[in-house]
Amino acid sequence: MSGHSKWATTKHKKAVVDAKRGKLFAKLIKNVEVAARTGGGDPAGNPTLYDAIQKAKKSSVPNDNIDRAVKRGSGAEGGGADYQTIMYEGYGPNGVAVLIECLTDNRNRAASDVRVAMTRNGGSMADPGSVSYLFNRKGLIVVPKTGGLTEDDVLTAVLEAGVEDVTDDGEQFEVTCEATDLVAVRTALQEAGIEYDSADATFLPSVSVPLDEEGARKMFRLIDALEESDDVQDVYANYDVSDEVMEAVG
Repeated sequence: MSGHSKWATTKHKKAVVDAKRGKLFAKLIKNVEVAARTGGGDPAGNPTLYDAIQKAKKSSVPNDNIDRAVKRGSGAEGGGADYQTIMYEGYGPNGVAVLIECLTDNRNRAASDVRVAMTRNGGSMADPGSVSYLFNRKGLIVVPKTGGLTEDDVLTAVLEAGVEDVTDDGEQFEVTCEATDLVAVRTALQEAGIEYDSADATFLPSVSVPLDEEGARKMFRLIDALEESDDVQDVYANYDVSDEVMEAVG
């Protein structure tokens, strides 16, 4: 029976991974479609679309899916949805500030999904503006450590492009800049021949809430529940978890 149990567990884990992969693909495709609708279907003249396509490709989204999303967004093919960006604010366990960014064609469904996930997992909704002031809109580029690349190499490449900071995050470098300088910094990396994994406009917290193991588990459960919704694109939160706690949580 132990063999059967092990197989059942493995099958369950694979199903979970496949489901999360499917949700990730759907969210990346949605980003591509919206970028094409907003700025046109030519990546050369639409930096947001270019970055959305690159991110989708890095996550192994099939090229056919990406091409169809560009065509739907640009109007070259029918079937595109009228997506709207909505930002919800709230608090998680231990008073952690949470921003939930939705991209949806159904505001009522998105609001319901977010509210249910928050209330069932120790969170609470907050009024607009009561949490967002704790975050700054920034550009964030993730650069993998490959071929002996050093922090100085990255910094030298982007120094004239408006970079604010380059940090060593263990397996990668994180390049931070103003959101308006994202394209310039990303382009500087490309011109220097430096590969990057993603280039996104994101929300970075100005203050952080340290969490112990129990608090981290609760917070990650809340984030997982929020990301279960097809309408939720990104969840930003101002928690800080040490390496020791992260290892204990697994």
